[in-house]
Amino acid sequence: MTLSAAELLALSETDVTVRLTPEQFIPALSQDPFVNIEGTFNARDIGKLPETTVRPGFVFRSGMLARLTDKGKATLADDLGVRRIFDFRSQSEHAQAPDPQPSDKVTLVWQDTAEATPHVSLEPFAEGFGEAGFAQTYMDVLRAYRPTVKQLLEHVRDRPDEPFLFHCTAGRDRTGVLGGLLLTLAGASHDTVALDYMLSRIGSEPVRDELEKFARMGAGVPTRKADDSPEAIATAIAATPPGFLNLINLRVVCWNYFLAELEKEHGGFEGYVTKTLGFSDADVATIKKNLTTAP
Repeated sequence: MTLSAAELLALSETDVTVRLTPEQFIPALSQDPFVNIEGTFNARDIGKLPETTVRPGFVFRSGMLARLTDKGKATLADDLGVRRIFDFRSQSEHAQAPDPQPSDKVTLVWQDTAEATPHVSLEPFAEGFGEAGFAQTYMDVLRAYRPTVKQLLEHVRDRPDEPFLFHCTAGRDRTGVLGGLLLTLAGASHDTVALDYMLSRIGSEPVRDELEKFARMGAGVPTRKADDSPEAIATAIAATPPGFLNLINLRVVCWNYFLAELEKEHGGFEGYVTKTLGFSDADVATIKKNLTTAP
């Protein structure tokens, strides 16, 4: 059974403190836009989102690739035809788990960033649903990873016949910002962009414990013992510092808050691309065309 866009969004809105059952997430992961690449997770073809404007088979996103199996490498290089991989991770993340080379046909792109080690302050996440924290974090993504964002857009402009993939560690926040940028440039609706952002709630479920540990390390929150009993979960939630549960959740309201801040500071994604990254109007027109129309 194929889930509708509304059903996918509803499942994505499940609070992260609630575990999705295999009966819930496996059907979702078995349909578009999700792609099975052995050794990674949260992998998707954003050209196969419901009502997307991005052409299929060109733009892929995922979580970390350090554990790719030989089959996963073959899927990337041969089945999907990926020719360039953009790594949106910090210095320490990249050094500890560098991307493997899937094939000599694939170019790996990682540029030194302004972020040595990912660290998040929980204070701006403490109020409401953490809207201010997400806006600050996502604006920092556009600042810290600016050289790699620029190189990715140059790839779209100059190599429309070469599919590519971009990722961070969870394939959620940094990758989500880039997904939103590309979908927006391609003219996707707000609902489509928001759904792509929210789908990471489902895509990361198979590795939720590992990603929670990563988030706790980044926020300086002690790791809790792996005990799924209702009592243990309730105790862990009660002892969690303010803001942390907001940090590890995904909500459309937080994405919208970020978009409002992006509009104020840069004039939206397109303003960021032209005013901050320096792309001309002609460049942007070519990027839009290449995202939506096969060469």
